[in-house]
Amino acid sequence: MTQKQLARKKEITTEMIQAADYDNVTPEHIMNGLREGTIVIPKNRNHRFSAVAIGKGLKTKINANIGTSEIRCNLEEELQKLELAIKYGAESIMDLSTGGNLDRIRKTLISKSSIMFGTVPIYSVICELLREGKDIGEMTTDMLFNEIEKQAIAGVDFITVHCGVTRESIRHLEDSERVIGVVSRGGSLLKRWIEETGRENPLYEDFDRLLSIAEEYDVTLSLGDGFRPGAGADASDPGQISELLVLGELVKLADHRGVQVMVEGPGHLPLDEIEMNVQLEKKLCHNAPFYVLGPLTTDIAPGYDHITGAIGGAIAAANGADFLCYVTPAEHLCLPNLEDVKLGVISAKIAAHTGDLVKRKEESSKIDREISRARHQLDWERIFQYAIDPDFARERKKDSSQTDSNYCSMCGELCAIKIDGRKKTQKDTK
Repeated sequence: MTQKQLARKKEITTEMIQAADYDNVTPEHIMNGLREGTIVIPKNRNHRFSAVAIGKGLKTKINANIGTSEIRCNLEEELQKLELAIKYGAESIMDLSTGGNLDRIRKTLISKSSIMFGTVPIYSVICELLREGKDIGEMTTDMLFNEIEKQAIAGVDFITVHCGVTRESIRHLEDSERVIGVVSRGGSLLKRWIEETGRENPLYEDFDRLLSIAEEYDVTLSLGDGFRPGAGADASDPGQISELLVLGELVKLADHRGVQVMVEGPGHLPLDEIEMNVQLEKKLCHNAPFYVLGPLTTDIAPGYDHITGAIGGAIAAANGADFLCYVTPAEHLCLPNLEDVKLGVISAKIAAHTGDLVKRKEESSKIDREISRARHQLDWERIFQYAIDPDFARERKKDSSQTDSNYCSMCGELCAIKIDGRKKTQKDTK
């Protein structure tokens, strides 16, 4: 049985207890969220790790994308990226590999992953076809579903499936005046397949078959945003919204079967459209957990999109987004390297925590208060202890050339905290 089905029987599982401990909530909170469809625990029964939940009333979780490409394929480097992502606090990893032996890469990464593991199965199918010199349109329904089941057996915890890319949503997309068309790789593949074959998307048409696989292995379905906007000018257009309407229908079908499901969202969004997009997803998709890429708030920052993504991610999280996919400095430019992964994870982690200071203020503000107290006391080691990247903070502190380690090289003798000399009050110590 799935975690959702067990929750509906009011059974509290080991996974629910683990997830509750991670978020400092009760197992009953996790169980009730699973029953209502507002919480998911992406954990395949074939993957051993301590479970973490995503959804309402919980900390905003973050995902790090890694994976090879046809141009750059180094499994050892991907393992190092996985290690870095875990070190800096990612709760999830997605393998988006398209180069090399994809089965071997996936199997190795899963075996080393102590966090949630996701994939986009259609990548493997199309990569294999292209290697054989075949066309995208030659993909069969069985090829796609056999790959999904193979990955489920291997232990993949959640899969991105672009079920909302349908003949009808394509029509709405084509009626949109987009600056950039389809930027989702999976979305573009299915759109091309539909156009070449004249058939309906098998992930939509045979959704029951997808649910059967997900139910058997308790794989969480992440309903992909194949028509997400890839430019701020394209945000909230008919193509995006028509797909979201389809996903809302599918959330209900998955819920009826007891299959865990979350919904993916944009993308590129102007600052003033983020709140509306989160609220719209929640309304149309029956409060299913919302998983957003960024969103990126401006298109002018190639090389710095970990920053634009963090700005959008913080606002999305504050308004109810549950799961942030990191954006690295390599976004739109190249395959991320190790430093890109580190910066992407840290940026997303800052965004998630910033959002949580709004929606989980009492719980999330505890660590901020601790580091603030340490700053008041000029207790550098305690500051480093609570810092999101202690090693970097400690290294920068070494730039201070003062003999008195209490000072930093910014203020020196003019340190405001030392000049103020305020005693800690009873209120400060609470």
